[in-house]
Amino acid sequence: MFFKSLCRHAGIGANSYLLETSASRIVLDAGMHPKHEGKEAIPHYEFLQAGAVDSIIISHSHLDHVGTLPVFLQGQPQSRVFLSPETAELAKAMLHNSVNVMQAKRTEHGISEYPLFEHRELDRIEHCFETRNIEKPFAVDQQGNVRATFHDAGHILGSVGVTLEADGKKVFYTGDVNFEDSTVQKAALFPHDVVDALIVETTRGEQSRAADYTRKDEENALADGIKEVIDRKGSVLIPVFAMGKTQEVLGMLMRFKKEQRISRKTPIYIGGLSTKMTHVYDRFSESSRRQLSGFRFLKDMQLEGASGKRIGPIPFLPGCIYALSSGMMSEKTVSNNFARLGLLENPKHGLFFVGYADPETPGGRIRASKTGDSVLLDPAHPPVKLRCDTRVFDFSGHSTREAILQYILKVSPKKTFLVHGDDGAVEWFRQQLATLLPQCETIIPEPGIAYSI
Repeated sequence: MFFKSLCRHAGIGANSYLLETSASRIVLDAGMHPKHEGKEAIPHYEFLQAGAVDSIIISHSHLDHVGTLPVFLQGQPQSRVFLSPETAELAKAMLHNSVNVMQAKRTEHGISEYPLFEHRELDRIEHCFETRNIEKPFAVDQQGNVRATFHDAGHILGSVGVTLEADGKKVFYTGDVNFEDSTVQKAALFPHDVVDALIVETTRGEQSRAADYTRKDEENALADGIKEVIDRKGSVLIPVFAMGKTQEVLGMLMRFKKEQRISRKTPIYIGGLSTKMTHVYDRFSESSRRQLSGFRFLKDMQLEGASGKRIGPIPFLPGCIYALSSGMMSEKTVSNNFARLGLLENPKHGLFFVGYADPETPGGRIRASKTGDSVLLDPAHPPVKLRCDTRVFDFSGHSTREAILQYILKVSPKKTFLVHGDDGAVEWFRQQLATLLPQCETIIPEPGIAYSI
């Protein structure tokens, strides 16, 4: 059995890996790199012989794991596609939105390769999705030589890690994982069986967390911050990713209102892709392993702009909460426009970050600035003074490095492949394993190199 990374760049983005057994070839994930464009955003699918892959497993529906699935299938049309029912629905919406984004980039930036695929192509491949539920073993290839089992990864709705068994070996791929309960997602439920090889994410390897951190305290700090802004007649902008972070924030806001930490009458605005993703979350409100079972955000909360009946842009009004995409406040998105057109430069308003923002994005630039600095939000417009109340909260959908390390030690793999992390994050895990699990061969995989399992 062999493992090969198809990633084009080190770090996070365009995740894709090949597992080759004596009789089958299985690909894990088909990501699109968020920092690169065109061909540079696509994994090294040229490493795969055309028509040679038996199946592909999608761990979850974020673009850095599913964004180039249609491109993969252009070269591997015979490949079966396995994913959870929730991931199938979220991925459809995400990929159709990706077509729209690529079409806009072709027009605005002249990227001739875009779009990499079309809406009609997505309509065809969606019929090929083979959904499987967690903890239900299934055959991955036609001959039944490779068996797989999905396990809840706790990252977003439908996210899974997967056990793969073939050639007398057991391999586990974590995908993106969170071992802590969140507002909507329950903590990951992974097996603790010893494995021959572990393919593990290392996203937060460079970040330690304060010893006294608790999720409840962090949520309550967010509630207190919102109340301070609303009490002074300002509004709060919470930049969110449409899938996962939007629903987590809505769950928090629901609790804040229920406990009267903020006024029950405070308007909450969402819109666009966030609404589409929340519809999917609501459809699985009772059938998925999640917190708030049976609770439907769009039916059980009073949300402004979520009905689809509003005409025109979201109004910017005092005393409101705006949970708007994108989470990194990328140019031309609603959160960027709100910040640029009045929120950022007004000290009565609040800008509260609840997730990661790449330092090179507008959100990252704001987080690195101090009050009074001029921040470039969009190259097409002048910089804006930062005067609003800016705060950062820790509600990561990725597990802490300590929790992931403990999991590695529990399953005691013979080989560990460190993936999905920047250089410093990967190096932290490598050093820890060298000391705590010296019998394990720790590998930072180079693209295109076949590693024996």
